[in-house]
Amino acid sequence: MRKYLITKDGNFYKANLHCHTTISDGKISPEEVKNAYKNQGYSVVAFTDHDVFVNHDDLTDDKFLALNGYEMEFNHAEKPTDNSKRSGKKTAHFCFIALDKNMKTPCCLHREKYYIGNSKKYVGNTLDDPSIIDFEREYSPECINTVIERCRKAGFFVTYNHPTWSTERYYDYINYKGMNAMEMVNGECKVMGYEEYNSRVYDDFLDVGNKLYCIATDDNHTTDGMFVGWTMIKAPKLEYNEITKALLDGNFYASEGPEIKDLYVEDGYLCIETSPAKEILFQNSIRRAIREINQDGEMVTFAKFPIFDNDGFVRITVIDKEGKHANTNAYDVKEILEY
Repeated sequence: MRKYLITKDGNFYKANLHCHTTISDGKISPEEVKNAYKNQGYSVVAFTDHDVFVNHDDLTDDKFLALNGYEMEFNHAEKPTDNSKRSGKKTAHFCFIALDKNMKTPCCLHREKYYIGNSKKYVGNTLDDPSIIDFEREYSPECINTVIERCRKAGFFVTYNHPTWSTERYYDYINYKGMNAMEMVNGECKVMGYEEYNSRVYDDFLDVGNKLYCIATDDNHTTDGMFVGWTMIKAPKLEYNEITKALLDGNFYASEGPEIKDLYVEDGYLCIETSPAKEILFQNSIRRAIREINQDGEMVTFAKFPIFDNDGFVRITVIDKEGKHANTNAYDVKEILEY
């Protein structure tokens, strides 16, 4: 019996789930972002300008879907805290993508503070409701986790962004709880020179019991940071609530290049079909990694790895001949073996 971990039915849609435009501190307009990504074969872009929640339904057409969202920053105080001797350069950034296209009200924003670039000009009437209380931020796990919890309850898909660029270390990020996903890849940060491939950070979160997905994004503020990392989402059709449901259900993978065509469990094995790859790596929560490689130097397009009860979580990394990665989400062994 076969259990598909990325649904068998539907179509893959190429998505950038983190971008910036002239609404905040990006260099090109939302319309220009749409046209650039659509011309490169993308079907989905989440518009996540800093600190302002703007509806972009006008950009959606039969071949392109705009997701509505925003990004929040939690900046380290200038004075060092007890657990750090570094200056106030640390920051934690999170994106919040509305799960429903009809959502009008943001969560945990402030009417006067924290705006970046042009964002304050676009607040409009999203914060006119007097029942909305201005949210004061601080760089602390308590504040950040409160925001994550509130925004999840309000109906947002929450992602933790670019820990390397943020200069966050293990003792910083490991305290964050409840995100839907984290950035395995951040394109703009990589173009800037940061080692923003975050597989170890992902494993750190998994090792302490977090259940979260991994995505690849561009976080493009400039045109240089475009088309570096993307998320391939599988859904029945290109409609807002179908795409966000696929995100919630984990029907996607993260990539810098390689394709994952199928992912399933069958007869106690985790099986994957891919585009031609130099190697396919199996990882879990214990020291039992496996590397699938063709000894003749040919590319591989299929691998199967035995799963055992004590593996904890399992996930797969695909690496092509250029060294670019595709990453599956991590899966709890107890859950995927029960079918």
